[in-house]
Amino acid sequence: MIDIHHHLLPGLDDGPADLEISIAMAEMSLQNGVTHIVCTPHANDRFHFDPAANAERMAVVAQRLGDRVTLAPGCDFHLMYDNIEDAIANPAKYSINGKGYLLVEFPEQSIPNKMDEIFFRLNLAGLTSIITHPERNPLLARHPERMTEWLRAGCYVQITAASLTGRFGKQAQKVAHALLRRNWVHFVATDAHDLSSRPPKLREAYNLVAAEYGRETAERLCVENPRAAFYGEPLPAQPEAEGLGREQSRNGSGLIHRMFGR
Repeated sequence: MIDIHHHLLPGLDDGPADLEISIAMAEMSLQNGVTHIVCTPHANDRFHFDPAANAERMAVVAQRLGDRVTLAPGCDFHLMYDNIEDAIANPAKYSINGKGYLLVEFPEQSIPNKMDEIFFRLNLAGLTSIITHPERNPLLARHPERMTEWLRAGCYVQITAASLTGRFGKQAQKVAHALLRRNWVHFVATDAHDLSSRPPKLREAYNLVAAEYGRETAERLCVENPRAAFYGEPLPAQPEAEGLGREQSRNGSGLIHRMFGR
């Protein structure tokens, strides 16, 4: 399996405080069957994103782990004006392995104005946006219909493995499964930060998806699509998502709410 969202690098954000915790997290990932990890420190107004510092720490972690796992740089990209402008000017700086897929995290308090335009500009710069953990975002969890235009425009969705198993509460679990049932999900990742409260446990989610939605779906969300993002390739053909047709979604918040059991 390939984990495209993992705060593995030490001392950069609210992830592991030191190298030994990073190594323990990587070992836990290996035990879960993960072969590739994208190291995704935050880029926001609290944590400065420095690709050179990130690369240095990733090299130290990689040296300790040897060839048992393949690491790549990435970013937990927060939607701020300076970030957006810098990403458009330097698309490889924040994207997964520098190859064009960008993990985009929405604020919890508000959705930025003109998101359609922002995603369009990012796309023109060569970036394919992946909306991270909408099931954990209070606004997007309550209003998943906000994502219909973005999905139609070519954005993808990543949900958190632990949301599926209930670690983030019943509401996040309910929304994660609703998104899965309607084929609005393209990636499952851990968003791991530590060894206990947010550990890098992907196997349990993989097994759950395989049992409830089929092994083909589990492979697509945990292996095939993540591999494409890791190496900067187009995603393979995806199953048709429900509720994204223009006729269905025009003035269709009521329809989407019915689809999601609201």
